[in-house]
Amino acid sequence: MKFLEIIKAENVKFFYGEDDKKIALDNINLSINEGEFLAIIGTNGSGKSTLAKHFNALLLPAEGKVTVCGIDTKSDADLWEIRKNVGMVFQNPDNEIVAAIVEDDIAFGPENLGIPTKEIRTRVDLALETVNLKDFRKFSPSKLSGGQKQRLAIAGVIAMRTKILVLDEPTAMLDPQGRREILETAKKLHSSGMTIIYITHFMEEAAVADRVAVMEKGKILKIGTPRKIFSDVEEMHRLGLEVPAAAEIAERLRKKGLKLSRDILTGYDLAKELKNL
Repeated sequence: MKFLEIIKAENVKFFYGEDDKKIALDNINLSINEGEFLAIIGTNGSGKSTLAKHFNALLLPAEGKVTVCGIDTKSDADLWEIRKNVGMVFQNPDNEIVAAIVEDDIAFGPENLGIPTKEIRTRVDLALETVNLKDFRKFSPSKLSGGQKQRLAIAGVIAMRTKILVLDEPTAMLDPQGRREILETAKKLHSSGMTIIYITHFMEEAAVADRVAVMEKGKILKIGTPRKIFSDVEEMHRLGLEVPAAAEIAERLRKKGLKLSRDILTGYDLAKELKNL
């Protein structure tokens, strides 16, 4: 299936500080396809979140260019169009909740766009169904779990009818159940055709993506399928990153002398290989 390029970063550099400039992004070149699920991984300070904020013009390149749906993010006249196309969800959902009732929070964005009331109701209902919160529509967000609050934030993006969802470490503050809820929601939206950019330090989450980009010190070191990226366990460890549990176990077994392939990613892959020894 051929995808159309929906985001492109060309020779992007970004600095923090005015006098003593610290480089945060160093000559980034990246193309993201429409309908793709891209995971971005790296240690703290690698530039993941800084890069993500360039995708909806929260930050602008100091050098180079970022285009979203063919629009240069430096175009002030098109800023609103970019923000309509790219929705962002951050680590702490409490910082993104603006209303006292779940369904009102989801409706907030469309109301500010001047969408007719009937259409807003349709969008809110669909968003609640998509993130599995329809039974909580009249609840106060304060009564929701961390995972439910994060799904509420995602529902607000869905109601805006954005083409691209950027999730910036959305599960960092959640327990395992909450992490599963968010990942399943992202996979569901991806299967419906939405472009997903998923920043995470949980490698099992990155493993479900179409491609994984690995960042270090503001650079993209490598990009490829999860099987390709996680096949080099020692390189991931050098970068201070873990790998999915099955890949880690396979590497340890290889060091014990077992002849296992290097593209083991899941427990099923590992079990199949062990069975065929």
